[in-house]
Amino acid sequence: MNEVTLAELKAVPALQEVPDDQLQWMLDNGQTVEIKVGERIFEKGQSLDKTYVLIEGRIRIWADQNGKVREITVIQPNTVTGYLPFSRGQKTPGYSEAIRDCRILLIPKTKIQEGIKLNYELTEALVHAMTSRVRDFTSLQQQNEKMFALGKLSAGLAHELNNPASAITRGASALQCQVQHLPALFKDVAAINMLPEKIDSVNNLLISKTDGADRPILTMMERADKEDELTDWLLDHNIKDLDIAENFVEFGFGVSDLEHLNSCTPSPKLDVVLAWMNNYLLQEKMVADIRDASHRISELVSSVKTFTHMDRDTDRQWLDIHAGIRNTLTMLNYKLRKAKIEIKEDFDTTLPQVKALAGELNQVWTNLIDNSIDALEGREGGQLEIRTKKDGEFVCVYIKDNGPGIPADIQSQIFDPFFTTKEMGKGTGLGLDVVTRIIRQHNGTVKVKSEPGNTEFSVCFPINDN
Repeated sequence: MNEVTLAELKAVPALQEVPDDQLQWMLDNGQTVEIKVGERIFEKGQSLDKTYVLIEGRIRIWADQNGKVREITVIQPNTVTGYLPFSRGQKTPGYSEAIRDCRILLIPKTKIQEGIKLNYELTEALVHAMTSRVRDFTSLQQQNEKMFALGKLSAGLAHELNNPASAITRGASALQCQVQHLPALFKDVAAINMLPEKIDSVNNLLISKTDGADRPILTMMERADKEDELTDWLLDHNIKDLDIAENFVEFGFGVSDLEHLNSCTPSPKLDVVLAWMNNYLLQEKMVADIRDASHRISELVSSVKTFTHMDRDTDRQWLDIHAGIRNTLTMLNYKLRKAKIEIKEDFDTTLPQVKALAGELNQVWTNLIDNSIDALEGREGGQLEIRTKKDGEFVCVYIKDNGPGIPADIQSQIFDPFFTTKEMGKGTGLGLDVVTRIIRQHNGTVKVKSEPGNTEFSVCFPINDN
């Protein structure tokens, strides 16, 4: 076995500023070990009682999530890991195995604790390694959770965008077809010898119907009855195109309107006038559909932009928390509809603005609301209630669902990193840990109360937080 040398320790970036005599202390109190590919180095939950200096090879840290493997990180050569001075970590977060043949210097925790009293520069280097590890792990954790959340949101967003985009495509195609009929209709209409006052009367009727201000809202039965009435009238007046009845009813035409059109039109040209009006109404309907679909896409894009906070800097901003919650509901709307979940909003719109990072708060709302959706999946009568209120100098948001609840024996673990009861691919076990850290960054708190049929997360943070 090739023992770890002083030169190899000096090549480790975290130890480059440590004097040679202190590095030699590490060699004197440590042990060189070799681990072959596939061999375990430690098990999940094992006491964190050694400092590892990985000289050669690579180590994978992984977690067992509901019987399936999920990689946490890969430790590269020339890295210091394991127990580090003043770390609060007591247990290993997952399993580890060598993915390449490894050569490691192991120093027992007891020796490190003795050594920090004697070796200042070494202690300083190890503490720096610890803070770097925490920073890197936190960054990795946040990035993993953001990517996982983005994956869940993107599927629903794609569906939400596809619907109005398809409506625009259909509407444009149908509109083009109607426009192609205009030359022939113009020829037929131009041949009608209609008095100017009659033309004005027909035109005014058409304008009033397309204005839509007094258009009735009909039930399916009422609509069917009115279509039958118009169809009978058209048959009585020898009109062959009976399909126009459906379109005329949608714009509020009744039998009396058709009688008026008949009185204004020279016989036997009523079919020409009705065909021209039907073409106009269809175009009006298609333009409205295209306008509504375009507006829906614009709303979604605006929600995405606001949700990700692309147009703001990274400083805290004064903001209305309801905007972020509503944007999150827009982003998750497809999942909510698919799961047939009823949304109840009880917002105190008089709440003052709070100074916060909007993008980070959006991540909080996404994780909590998405967890509720998952809990309600497949359940009849699913309800999600979101309340906001002012509690002293704090703003509080309550997100409650009537799902199965969180078992009492695991409620204390749900905020732990990588803990999840979801199947692989449905959760990372990072969501609630990320929520906790974000709310702590805002000097707030997050709590949970849960029993079958009633699970409520409460998020509170100060209004004036400087």
